[in-house]
Amino acid sequence: MSTRWLGPLAALVVLVLLVLAGPTLFIVDQTEQVLVVRLGQPRQVITDPGLHAKIPFLEKAIYFDRRLLDYALPPEEVILGDQRRLIVDSFTRFRIADPLRYFQAVGETEAGIQARLNSVVSSSLRRVLGNEQLLDVLSSKRPQIMGLIRDQVNVEMKSFGVAIEDVRIRRADLPPENTQAILQRMQSERERVARQARAEGAEASARIRANAERERTVLLATARAQADNLRGQGEAEAIATYADAFGRDAQFFQYWRTLQAYREAFAAGRSRLVLSPHADFLKLLEQAPAALGKP
Repeated sequence: MSTRWLGPLAALVVLVLLVLAGPTLFIVDQTEQVLVVRLGQPRQVITDPGLHAKIPFLEKAIYFDRRLLDYALPPEEVILGDQRRLIVDSFTRFRIADPLRYFQAVGETEAGIQARLNSVVSSSLRRVLGNEQLLDVLSSKRPQIMGLIRDQVNVEMKSFGVAIEDVRIRRADLPPENTQAILQRMQSERERVARQARAEGAEASARIRANAERERTVLLATARAQADNLRGQGEAEAIATYADAFGRDAQFFQYWRTLQAYREAFAAGRSRLVLSPHADFLKLLEQAPAALGKP
């Protein structure tokens, strides 16, 4: 063979090798895993990243994501254990754990697994939430409820080569037709609590007023009794003093009592008395004190 044909021949060989290497070699990224199928039949699962080879035109490399995937379910209405309706908006986090099972169950695309997830997660939501109360779903018990849903979904999705990492409720709302009724019920409950508080306050106020009135009555009665006792003692001492004074000098005592009567009778300055000129009341005005008692 002439040397002038060696150059084109070498180029042709290289071209043929490149054409054959194209469908033979493939690269697996760290975020991927590959299922190699031969004429539609699975041959092997490759999870190691790097350069790998396959039989050209007979084998095909199907790539699956190894990362955590999210799927948001459409909102749906769920009936709770207390017969209340709730619009639940949830999402699921999963990863493809077994590419072979995944391929055999739903094929190459994610659309098939999304339909399965939608059915399984929806059934588990209805089954678990159907035994729970509204307050439990809206309280700190929700993570425990969601953990139970996740475990149930994970068991059912293992046959599809999928591992469920988490199931979460993003939003839980009451249906529009029930919202107003719930608000009215809450308002009625608040009004009932307010009425009860006002009634308890009025009862406490009446009790305090009654106790205060009772204490006031007792204090006034005690004060009146003490005043009457002191008044009686004073009057007794006054009578004793008058009696002693009368016993010492009866004429002076009569004179002093007459002057007291004049002071009380004429204190206003405009008093008028209609008496006989010889009345005993005016004797002191007619006669000097020394003449009192003389015949």
